[in-house]
Amino acid sequence: MPRKFADIAVFLAPGVFVILWASGFIGAKLGLPYAEPFTFLTLRMIILVAVLTVIALVTRPLWPTLDGIGHSIVTGLLVHGSYLGGVYIAIDRKLPAGLTALVVGLQPLLTSTIANRFLGERVIARQWIGLALGVLGVYLVVADRTVAGQATTLGWAAAVFALIGITLGTLYQKRFGGGIDWRAALLIQYASAGTLFVLCALAFETRTIVWSPEFVFALAWLVFVMSLGAVWLLYYLIRQSAATRVSSLFYLTPPVTALMAWLMFNDQLGWLAIFGMGTCAVGVFLVNWRIRA
Repeated sequence: MPRKFADIAVFLAPGVFVILWASGFIGAKLGLPYAEPFTFLTLRMIILVAVLTVIALVTRPLWPTLDGIGHSIVTGLLVHGSYLGGVYIAIDRKLPAGLTALVVGLQPLLTSTIANRFLGERVIARQWIGLALGVLGVYLVVADRTVAGQATTLGWAAAVFALIGITLGTLYQKRFGGGIDWRAALLIQYASAGTLFVLCALAFETRTIVWSPEFVFALAWLVFVMSLGAVWLLYYLIRQSAATRVSSLFYLTPPVTALMAWLMFNDQLGWLAIFGMGTCAVGVFLVNWRIRA
């Protein structure tokens, strides 16, 4: 019975992760009108560190060595600091959430290239075809429903910065952080990212917050569902799978985000976007499909 439950959990985890990760763009869209990016992220990290400190005091996880702490700090600055900071600045600087998701959605291709060259993970021809289909599908979804609008150069640069951060962070976590207890790891990572956000908020922002119901809901969702639920699932999947297979799931983020935006904000989906979603799904299948010997 436990074995069957574990098998079901492993089977469902990728789909649940995609839904939760995509919801992060929706949370940003809801919350950013009421707080500046680094101020929003600082508040999010403060709550997360407080929650994880309580969890650590109650459950007493095994604390990592000094090397492990250092690895967690680096991962936190890359996965949370660079990625979240870049995404929030991009959206705040008028780059539509869909186009931001498109840029970050190129992560699997970048991850596969690095993993193939430096981590010794063999990426076969079928997986490269799947990755290419993923890029095409993401483009079709976003091209059908968003335009660049008034996006600034800083907005585009921030999105690219987020792409580089999440790519390097995923590979770094795969290489150095797999054996660290998730409770201790996340506490250190969020504390390091929070320190970065505090410094940036003090240096560049007014730190004004409008406490609207939408902002409170967005903050609670991003803290408890996104930063705790989705990130834990990400690390779980990284431990279970090769970096290329895990990162291919990010191709589904823009299509799922588009679907959520349609349900919540009545953003319309055309046939081109629907076709792009199908293309993404085929690409992810090709990357993840295992032929049993």
